[in-house]
Formats: sequence, structure tokens, C-alpha cells
Amino acid sequence: ILDEVNAGLGEAFRIRPEAGMEVVRIPEFKEKTAPGAYYQQPAIDGSRPGRFYANLYDIKATPKYGMRTLAYHEGIPGHHFQIAVAMELEGMPLIRKMAPFTAYIEGWALYSERLAWELGFQKDPFDNIGRLQAELFRAVRLVVDTGIHHSRWTREQAIDYMKKNTGMSDRDVTAEIERYIVMPGQATAYKVGMMKILELREKAKSALGDKFNLRDFHDVVLKNGAVPLDILETLVDRYIADKNNAEAKAKV
Repeated sequence: ILDEVNAGLGEAFRIRPEAGMEVVRIPEFKEKTAPGAYYQQPAIDGSRPGRFYANLYDIKATPKYGMRTLAYHEGIPGHHFQIAVAMELEGMPLIRKMAPFTAYIEGWALYSERLAWELGFQKDPFDNIGRLQAELFRAVRLVVDTGIHHSRWTREQAIDYMKKNTGMSDRDVTAEIERYIVMPGQATAYKVGMMKILELREKAKSALGDKFNLRDFHDVVLKNGAVPLDILETLVDRYIADKNNAEAKAKV
């Protein structure tokens, strides 16, 4: 899946990370309480590639039709593209290369799931079911995150709600809810970030018309590292203005 998408992104990406990526098993000592998968950034000195960690604890609870969406999120063009590219930016302070702005980082990963679908990488309808199920999961996250931290839901209330509305396994639901309890707002940040990136893409498309280029837009989003969403909007606004000014000068 990862090799296929990596080879087919030419129309959408000009920038690519130099670091490679490998798929490895989540260590057995922590797989019981770990999520289904997660990404680990490459070593900053280049000695280790990025890693897609897959959880094999209860493999039957991981449906095959969800694997493409998972691979696009954790790997390519999701976390691996965004995080590895940021680490390789030249002339950028270290703190900018490693900045932990969750709404941007996880928003990009969710955006990548949708982008891969838009680019035609999920031709099998079952794969799109996996994408839509992931969308449902993110919608439920918005409810349980605010339920726990604003409405003071109990752990059991949140687990019950997520089980009823996602169809996920008991183990996965429990691991997710316990994560949300100790990380207020983190689950909500995913969808907020994705919505903002999609909003900014539509804004650029509307302002630029036939001058809009998807590779240019992704350059703007990725070549500045992780940033707060209002800063990302400023960068996109600047890109739109520069593109329009360049055309105006060309006509003169």
C-alpha cells in the first residue's frame, strides 16, 4: 500500500522527504494498551528512518478494509511526509522543525486520508468504507473528548458511547478513552485541523481559479513545519497574494 501511494503522488506533491520509512511491530510489552498503529519520526542525524508501528496484539480486530486509510494517515502522505519534511528543512531553528502543534500535525494526517481517496487510491468500495468508518471515529472523538472534559462524563460513559457508535473492539475503545482522559483536547484537534486545511485549500482554489496548483499548495503547507492554524492561514493568504501579484506583473 505504501509503495503504491508513494509512487503515485507526482501530481500532488513536489516536495518529498529524503528519509525512508519502514514498517515494524509495536513492542510486545506495550501492545495491549497501544493504539492500532503510530508513527515515529526519523532520527535527527539520519541514522534511522521513519517508522510505521503496527499493533499485532489482536490482529483480527483490525479490519483489512481499514488498512489503506491507516497507512495514508500514519505513513504516506500523512505523518511521514509532514514530520520528515519538517525535520529536513534547511535554515529552520530546531524548535520549528520539532514543534508539537497537534491540530496541524494530526489535521494533516486526516487530510491525507481524504486526499488519497480524492486521488483515486481507494478504488475498492470496501477501502472507502474504511475511510468513512475512520471519519465516523473522528466524529465520535469530538463527542467523547468534550463529554469527558466539559460535561464531566465518567470513563464508563465515554467507553459506552464510543462502543455503541463506532463498532470498535472493547480493547481499542478502552485504550482510546483512557488516552483522551489524560490528554484534554487532543482528540478534538484532529478534526479541527483537517477542516482548516480543507477550508484553506478551497479558499486558495476560489481565489486563484485556474492558477491554483495542488503541488504549490502542499509546498506552502509542508515547507514551514508545524504551525498554529492561524499562522497557517496567514501563510496561505500570502501564497494567494504572491500568485496574484506575479500574474499581474506578467500582464504588465
